[in-house]
Amino acid sequence: MATSRPVGLVMADNGSRDGVPEAVAAECDFAEFFPTGGNLGYGTAINRAVTEIARRGDEFDQEFVLVVNPDVTFEPGSVDELLAAAQRWPRGAAFGPRIEETDGSVYPSARSVPRLGAGIGHAVLGPVWPSNPWTARYLDDHDMDSERSAGWLSGSCLLLRRSAFDALDGFDERYFMYLEDVDLGDRLGRSGWQNVFVPSSVIHHDQGHAAKTVPEFTLRAHHRSAYLFQADRHPHRWQAPIRWGLRAGLELRCRLAIRAAERALR
Repeated sequence: MATSRPVGLVMADNGSRDGVPEAVAAECDFAEFFPTGGNLGYGTAINRAVTEIARRGDEFDQEFVLVVNPDVTFEPGSVDELLAAAQRWPRGAAFGPRIEETDGSVYPSARSVPRLGAGIGHAVLGPVWPSNPWTARYLDDHDMDSERSAGWLSGSCLLLRRSAFDALDGFDERYFMYLEDVDLGDRLGRSGWQNVFVPSSVIHHDQGHAAKTVPEFTLRAHHRSAYLFQADRHPHRWQAPIRWGLRAGLELRCRLAIRAAERALR
């Protein structure tokens, strides 16, 4: 089992139609089906679920909340390892596990906050020169074995300290999908909190499996989020040319990426 502690599960459902969440809730006495009312986006759905947990008061432990994608599986003791790390890091607000993909590789889930230069270099050169220094700086995956602080952690599985999460009003709901975890990690860091990578906790996740089925929608969402993230961090009037260049460059890259994805599906 992932934890020896009692578990309460709120399944924030973003408009699914297959009946699976309802069936799980009916079979598990610790699980509750919580419809959001439509496809609101990942971060917004999490915010709604956390609000619902807060409304329940003493029914749930209010110190921490574990945010998890529906296609994650846990190694034994993985959640307890995250909770133990939270005791070691009193200024830790977000705790993320080691994420192993279906082929056994380790996903770079604990990274530095992407700066403009590294992001541009990765976007331009990553597809044709994977080992370029900008991509290496962007992925920041040189140490995936040590417990350490990071700029941000993958939102596919996050243990969050409620006091820190609530102080920032949760995820920024302008992000429909992608980079909401980057934005949260950056805002936590700017507020004096830490994002802590805990490799002794291990989960399994097929990164991007669902996104591959609708490449145009997901690629556009990814590029919109990339623009939003950088535009927020370059907000001044004198930085307008940076924002214009970002918008144009990301739009061009998005179109090229969609064409490549469509060719690959033929």
